[in-house]
Amino acid sequence: MRFSTFLKTALALAASLGAGLGAQAAGHYVPGVEGVQAASVPPPGVYYLGYLADYKADSVRAPGTKENLPGDNSIHVTALANRLVWITDHKILGADYGVETIVPVQRTQLDLGAVPLHDNDTDLGDIYLGPVVLGWHGSNWDAVAAAGYWLDSGSTNSPASPGKGYGSTMLTAGGTYYFDAGKTWTGSVLARYEFNRTTSSGFKPGQTLSVEWGLGKALGPVVVGLVGYTQQQMSSDSGPGALDHKASRSAAGAELIYPMLSQGLFLKGAFYQEFASEAATSVEPKGHLLRFTLVKAF
Repeated sequence: MRFSTFLKTALALAASLGAGLGAQAAGHYVPGVEGVQAASVPPPGVYYLGYLADYKADSVRAPGTKENLPGDNSIHVTALANRLVWITDHKILGADYGVETIVPVQRTQLDLGAVPLHDNDTDLGDIYLGPVVLGWHGSNWDAVAAAGYWLDSGSTNSPASPGKGYGSTMLTAGGTYYFDAGKTWTGSVLARYEFNRTTSSGFKPGQTLSVEWGLGKALGPVVVGLVGYTQQQMSSDSGPGALDHKASRSAAGAELIYPMLSQGLFLKGAFYQEFASEAATSVEPKGHLLRFTLVKAF
């Protein structure tokens, strides 16, 4: 591949890669942070959820190609998303009403020997404000609907900076179904759709759909399950640097949930392996995601 192609890849990376884990499609939401019973809203109360996600990719390609970039190339992103949820006693359309916010902290290390490009940064990412969270509960099912906005608040000073450089409106919907009376078998699907705004340079990322799923089995207090995600860019990018490609990626893995009910804690761990990815304007990595979650009820 010619050096001019490498340079173009580096410039695209600087414009769009820093805020995402891996080959994330245009948008803020990182799939893989939810898993088994992802669409179940807890009962009224205040909750802290800490998501620690670590993504590594050693396979890196230019968008639209099937060849890895030559040389040593790696992308390593570690993020801690701090989420605070308040589910109130108020009802709307029969659902428990709540609000939430997410404050992410992210470290990104980029090593692209083919360009070359070497950069790392640790900083606050774009903050999410969710004024609407609705949770329904049936005898053998749960459902959720939510709406909120990702602020353009994170730094965009370098390729590894965590800020996206634009805001996004995000809508959420999903459901959990319990297959038996004891609720030991569960299946869940959670979808999030992002409408992205235009950057200061006139570039507008396409709309993005993220779908997470989980199939779980309770073995006493412990829950084990299969989990996965698919993220698909639904509309094309527009403006300077836009290409015809639409970003997408899919992964599957496993999750373990260990409750500590006496302390109001849930500990979760999951591993995802990406088996397909395609980038739109940036380089195209394919890797794996390790995620730990701490849930604390107050």
